[in-house]
Amino acid sequence: MEYTTLGGPSGPRVSALCLGTLPFGTRIDEAAAFAVLDRFHEAGGTFIDTANTYAFWEPGATGAESELVIGRWLRSRGVRDEVVLATKVGALPEPPGSAWPEYAEGLSAPVLRRQVEESLRNLGTDRIDLYYAHIDDRATPVAETMGAFGDLVAAGKIGRAGCSNFAAWRVEESRGAAVAAGVPDYAAVQQRYTYLRPRPGAEFGVNPHASEELLDYLGTRPELAFVAYTTQLTGAYTDPRKEIPEQYRHKGSRRRLAVLAEVAKETGLTANQVVLAWAMGGGVPVLPVIGASSAGQLEESLGAVGVRLDDGIRRRLDQAD
Repeated sequence: MEYTTLGGPSGPRVSALCLGTLPFGTRIDEAAAFAVLDRFHEAGGTFIDTANTYAFWEPGATGAESELVIGRWLRSRGVRDEVVLATKVGALPEPPGSAWPEYAEGLSAPVLRRQVEESLRNLGTDRIDLYYAHIDDRATPVAETMGAFGDLVAAGKIGRAGCSNFAAWRVEESRGAAVAAGVPDYAAVQQRYTYLRPRPGAEFGVNPHASEELLDYLGTRPELAFVAYTTQLTGAYTDPRKEIPEQYRHKGSRRRLAVLAEVAKETGLTANQVVLAWAMGGGVPVLPVIGASSAGQLEESLGAVGVRLDDGIRRRLDQAD
């Protein structure tokens, strides 16, 4: 495993891959989830990502399932101090069963104070290392949200705050509010990002693909870690049973997929491994959130760590359209 620091040189040391746990406790049962977590830890993985919403949309689920599975794994293995733990707040439907995202809980100070305690209980820990604002909340002043995150840092309940699914200007507005209040600003931005480019005008709802504006912004803010989800398109690059999401279906994607297949064949890598290596080695370094439903599936992603694509290959991948 390789490692980097989160949120600048003084931030926590994290593995170059982050394990996403969205389906744990719902579509992936506890035994399978534990097997994936064990293998990730054995391989040197330290960065684990969940949310207080995973996965509320599944039949009979509340959103606490993933956090609860991770909490039981941490207690049973005794490895809490070896893990950098990230969870999220702000997107859970409130009240339960109400329309989403119209009735997401939001990012007010009372919500953050209440939900951090719930996540701490679910995870069986006294601190959350990285606490994300899960989706933007335009109804709550950013000064209130950043002040509440600052209070949680001061109380030792969280290490740092991050934001997910924010526009670049909202990230900057929030960070400005943090500076004005003298509280820590965001340490990480999590956003959808992959090798294929979205079709112009493609709609992703509250989970947008990283825009060129956001990428340009992150390129000027090296203290902000860029954590990317759906980098492997949930297996669609390599699994013929899975379709490329419709937001990425356009002429340019056909060319990019053809070049991706050529590079995979030439390098002896899988398309997923090429995509991860491409992301991690770009001008704006990416820390991918990987998913796996089995330890065997996890091995493919682990095989991308340490892969360096030469300049010629990167140009071919970047210039395909």
